[in-house]
Amino acid sequence: MMTGAVAWLSPREQEIWRSCLHAQQTLHEALDQQLRRDAGIPHAYYHILVALSECDGRRTSMTKLAAEVGSSPSRLSHAVSRLEARGWVARRRDRRNRRVVLASLTDQGFAALAAAAPGHVREVRRMLFDRLSPEQLDALADVTSALDPRPGPS
Repeated sequence: MMTGAVAWLSPREQEIWRSCLHAQQTLHEALDQQLRRDAGIPHAYYHILVALSECDGRRTSMTKLAAEVGSSPSRLSHAVSRLEARGWVARRRDRRNRRVVLASLTDQGFAALAAAAPGHVREVRRMLFDRLSPEQLDALADVTSALDPRPGPS
């Protein structure tokens, strides 16, 4: 049950909101298409490989990995199964706590990530950074920082 009045979006706010959604969707689709074409994987799988590559020892728990990539545990498990089938990720039980499943980026997975990264970075640059002035980039940094729920650097 809703209580109180709804603060409906003004025409300007509606315009900004829809523009934001469209820009996000366009960027995501371009990055996904580039990675599927050039590396044979969706953007979500690339994100998993990047996250693992940045972990200590290129390994972390599936729970932490799900949180890092913003995925449900079941969706992550399915994606990691696909990456395991390629030999890019391995899973095993933690020796200290058998309830914890660890995901590790294999050497083959790291090589696949290294091969995919240049094309991905070129597409990110083309779709985002090359289109914005330094002032717009500063403004974008401020906006995304304000919207990002993760804690900032300490």
